[in-house]
Formats: sequence, C-alpha cells, structure tokens
Amino acid sequence: MGFIESNAPRQSHMFSFFKKKSPPAAPAPLPDEAAAAPFTPEQPPAAPALEPARAGWMQRLRTGLRKTGSGIATVFTGTRIDEALYEDLEAALLMADAGTKATQHLLDDLKKRVKEAKATDPAAVKGLLAAAIAHLLAPLQQPLVIGRYHPTVIMVTGVNGAGKTTSIGKLTRHLAQSGAKVLLAAADTFRAAAREQLGVWADRNTVEIISQEGGDPAAVSFDAVTAGRARGKDVVLVDTAGRLPTQLHLMEELKKIKRVVTKADPTAPHEVLLVIDGNTGQNALSQVKAFDEALGLTGLIVTKLDGTAKGGVLCAIALWARERAAQDNGTAPAKAGVPVYFIGVGEKVEDLETFSATEFAEALLA
Repeated sequence: MGFIESNAPRQSHMFSFFKKKSPPAAPAPLPDEAAAAPFTPEQPPAAPALEPARAGWMQRLRTGLRKTGSGIATVFTGTRIDEALYEDLEAALLMADAGTKATQHLLDDLKKRVKEAKATDPAAVKGLLAAAIAHLLAPLQQPLVIGRYHPTVIMVTGVNGAGKTTSIGKLTRHLAQSGAKVLLAAADTFRAAAREQLGVWADRNTVEIISQEGGDPAAVSFDAVTAGRARGKDVVLVDTAGRLPTQLHLMEELKKIKRVVTKADPTAPHEVLLVIDGNTGQNALSQVKAFDEALGLTGLIVTKLDGTAKGGVLCAIALWARERAAQDNGTAPAKAGVPVYFIGVGEKVEDLETFSATEFAEALLA
C-alpha cells in the first residue's frame, strides 16, 4: 500500500492512500465491434515498481472472492442469452447478498448493455456484468487523504468481532512504513484485552499509544488528540469499543467520544470509519445505516472477504451510498458518499489494501 505525497497548498504535506490517480469514472459504453470481448478493466498508469505487489494482491483478492463469484460465474456457462439466464443471474446475485434493490439495478443495467452491445454470447454478458458492477461500485473508490489536518484524527468504530483493532494495526503499519507519525488512542476500555492488543501493534510498528487502565473512553480520546497536536503527529487513530447498534447506551458513548474529540480539535474527527465483516452480508448494510445515522460516517473498511459467499453486499452498500448522497426530497443538502477505503482478505498485513471497483469486479467474476 502506498503513501503518496502530493503538492499541497501552504506548508503542509498531503498524502493519499491510492494506487490510481483518481477514482475511476463511469465506464464508457463499449463500441459495437468490441462488445463481444470479455470485459478488461482499465489499467492505471501505475509505477512499474508497484505492479508486482498489486498483482499479488489481485491473486489474493480473486482467491478470497471465489465463494461469492463462483455461483455467479456458473450462470454464463450456457450457450444462450435468454430470460432463463437473467433469472439464474438474479438468483445468484441474491445468494451473494447483493440485495433485491442492487440486484434489480444490475440486471436493468446489464440488459441495457447487452442490447447496446448486440451481444450474442453468454461469455460476453459476463464481461458486461463486470462492467456494470464496476460502474455501480465506482463511487465507493476514493482515497483516504492524510495531511490536510495536523494531526488527521481518525475515529474507528464497529461491532464486536468485525476486525476493528486488527484493521487499525494493519493501517498503522502501512502509515508508519510510509513515513507518517502515528499516535494510537486505546479508547476501547470495555474489552479486557483491547489495550494489550493495541499495545502489541504499537510496539510492532514502533508508534506511541495513549491508554488509561479503566479510563473513560472520551477522556482517552481527548488526551490522544491533544498529545497528537503537541507532539507533531500526522495521524491519531482512535480505537473504540465494539458495540451493536441496538446497544443504545453504547451508541450514546460513541457520540460522546465524537463530541469530546471536537473539544480537543474543533475540526476533528476528520474521518469516522466503520469496520464491517464481509461475512455478515446484509447485516453489514444494516450496521452501516445505523452507525451512519448515529455518527455520520465518512468511510468504510470491509474485512474478512476471504472465504465468504456474501461479498455481493458491497453492491448493496454502493446503491445505499448513492441514495444517501442524493438530496433528501430537495430540502436537505446532499450528503457526501461513504467510500470503501480498504478491504481485507486475510490475517496478514498485506491482506488489507485500498479498494478498487474494477479490481473487485474483475476478481468477483474471475
């Protein structure tokens, strides 16, 4: 994962976690003469030195999404493009937990693409589906920018067992290796081993950590942001306790942490991330909606996509994010989308990577 510096105004340095120069634009319609060819994702003009690492990531992503994609790919083994094919595809997308709305959206888009391309081969339809999925997911692909604020305060939330603290540790590793000065805040004072687990990641990455035994999570967060500013840190990562959206008193605690962080820095938190477990399918979408309503999410980390058959939930999240970004009956200002900054397909540090819509679509239907 790269930590790429760009020229920023004033005296600050600004970094972005991304492999491409910008999120992909909506894929252009395929010309008729090339319509029958399988979909090939546009290759970004990445630096040659990055290609081997990204190629290794793509292989792990394909392997991780195999359970989700296998049911979809088998739909295209026939010889005819007919209503039966679309019915089988609908069932396969629903089984992959894409959800009814996203499934219908993809089917409508796919039928339009098939008609425009005059496709006659099911293999070509598979390529067109990959293009439709990439188009739907494209708004989720945005870089996580570090350096616009000093420090950039990132509040990380999630339900129990989603992989939140581990994701923080992996993200810390990538940040530290890229030259960022990171401070961890052990605001998960609820789980007995939480401080110790985060402390291991801090030691492993040689970064500082603010923690208090039995301390108030909001107080720990306040102290960490204050210390981050005083010590000239680039990033303050706040690890919060896992909780279910139905635990209202714990959701109120999250709101309190956010308010107190703002007292330490009026511009913070600059990112409010939710870590979701890809294995939970449509439940993950419910979590996104609940945490967004409580906190106003700015980004997602999707973990445990390896070995799950429910990776299609990203399509459901993409459609929800599109609706969220639209104006509310024209009476409220449009909200920003909620991008997927990172996805994870394993336990190793290198198994957490930046999200690419075209890579995900290609790997899903590989």
